[in-house]
Amino acid sequence: MWSTLVRWYHQLGSPRYFYRFSTVVLPWLWVLAIVLTAVGLVWGLAFAPEDYQQGNSYRIIFIHVPAAGAALTGYVAMGVAGLVALVWRMKMAEIMIRAIAPFGAVLAAVALLTGAIWGKPTWGTYWVWDARLTSMLIMLFLYLGVVALMKAIEDDRQGARAASLLSVVGVINVVVVKYSVEWWNSLHQGSTINLTRETTMPAEMLVPLLVSMAGIYLLFAVSVLVRARAEILRRERKSRWLQEEV
Repeated sequence: MWSTLVRWYHQLGSPRYFYRFSTVVLPWLWVLAIVLTAVGLVWGLAFAPEDYQQGNSYRIIFIHVPAAGAALTGYVAMGVAGLVALVWRMKMAEIMIRAIAPFGAVLAAVALLTGAIWGKPTWGTYWVWDARLTSMLIMLFLYLGVVALMKAIEDDRQGARAASLLSVVGVINVVVVKYSVEWWNSLHQGSTINLTRETTMPAEMLVPLLVSMAGIYLLFAVSVLVRARAEILRRERKSRWLQEEV
């Protein structure tokens, strides 16, 4: 098992192998991502029952929770890639940071926007300087900071090192976002889905939410693969293997 993981690690660290691997999986991921996202959103927004307290206003959860969860997961992945890039100077790790950051920023922005829309009927205001909301806003700025660093520094390797450092440091904020509701008094409700205890959400609401989350996560994966392939084409444009591939 361990030897298999190590082999995959080294294979996926090769731009050539990654390009070939993504060529095979992308068509399937596209279909799954679109189908699951469409089914989850239509099911949740149109057919899930009303909430007994919030009525129909709670339906924004089918966009808000998947976007927020994927933004958090994406930043953790970017932090891991940053650590690999700093320690082992792996080229694919640098490429993955560049691929993750833009769509991660979009998801963080969507999470903040839908949270504000949800907050108006729930709290009576679009925005409060709540611990969860403020730390999520910081995450958006961190994503944008990574994008800006990689664009501002002309040398790819220097830009990647600066972005890697910010990615690793920024993982601390992911922990703050995750546990802010428990650490401080917060208007924001606790986690909708918790792996350590049974959820109180009825199945007719939970299932479409999980389907929507799966779709958004797969859309994120598709975005990362497409952007990574574009970056490989840019960096490896003079490589013989790439000329043979295309």
